[in-house]
Amino acid sequence: MVATALLGTGVVLTAPPAAAAPAVEAPVEAAAGASIVGEKWLDARTVDLTVASPAVGASLPVRVILPTGYAAQPSRTWPVLYLLQGAHDDYTSWTRETDVVDFLAGQDVLTVIPSSGPTGIPTDWWNFGSAGAPDYETFQVGELMSLLQQKFRAGTKRAVAGVSTGGYGALAFAARHPGTFGAAASYSGILDTTAFGMTTVLSAIVAREQLLPLTLWGSSLLNRDNWTRHNPSAQALGLKGTGLYISQGSGLPSGDYSNLEGAALEGALWSQAHRFTERLDALGIPAQVHFYSGGAHAWPYWRQEFKASWPTLAKGLGLS
Repeated sequence: MVATALLGTGVVLTAPPAAAAPAVEAPVEAAAGASIVGEKWLDARTVDLTVASPAVGASLPVRVILPTGYAAQPSRTWPVLYLLQGAHDDYTSWTRETDVVDFLAGQDVLTVIPSSGPTGIPTDWWNFGSAGAPDYETFQVGELMSLLQQKFRAGTKRAVAGVSTGGYGALAFAARHPGTFGAAASYSGILDTTAFGMTTVLSAIVAREQLLPLTLWGSSLLNRDNWTRHNPSAQALGLKGTGLYISQGSGLPSGDYSNLEGAALEGALWSQAHRFTERLDALGIPAQVHFYSGGAHAWPYWRQEFKASWPTLAKGLGLS
């Protein structure tokens, strides 16, 4: 099984602030057997959950940010915004690197930031065909959605956005599960996984976590069908009807001399992003696209792009 960052599986509950929802009295069971086994309130609107996921075979952290009107409207359901982490990061990245908590304070949306494992690639791993391979896609799109509906009054309007490998996840989820998300946004994501150089990029991400690259989707040649099933570009027809925002910098040459490595990585993703949007054009699928000169594979650029994409996400959430 692919290694994951494990948390303790014992139930760890902390009482929420008075203005927040009550703590779970017992593990909340999802239809697929997932359960909330830990809950820690950071403030009146922010709670960290520990979710025991049969799909992944581990207990995983999830950060949930409540809308400001949540406690005052106990019978209301809420649209859900998923924010996905990048590679070699974790579920705290969005609240650590952005002002998303304050930015969304006035929006009627439930925000969820789930763990995608150490590589940040939210997918069902192949792991040489093992039946016990971790499946982050089922965890996030299936198990977690069910738990949010049961515990946090999550509604059926959803949007998903992500940085880097999270950008891959956002578009892959939307394409592989048509109609599940009203909008999807990618900031410097890997959107054409079989484009020139992208198998090497993905292999390097997996190998950096001391995992075998083949455990992801197998060989890009011998297991080409599996790679195709997980390629947002190849599955782009499933994006019809989804509001889309795609942004990508050109990287080098860049004015950001403090992060030349990040600029080089951003540049490596430039052509595949264009190839993906060309695929959308060929299919007649509209998207708001922002290709910009320079930049780096880093949060200062993604913070700007998230706010630029908010109108698209808000529309998909039914907020505008």
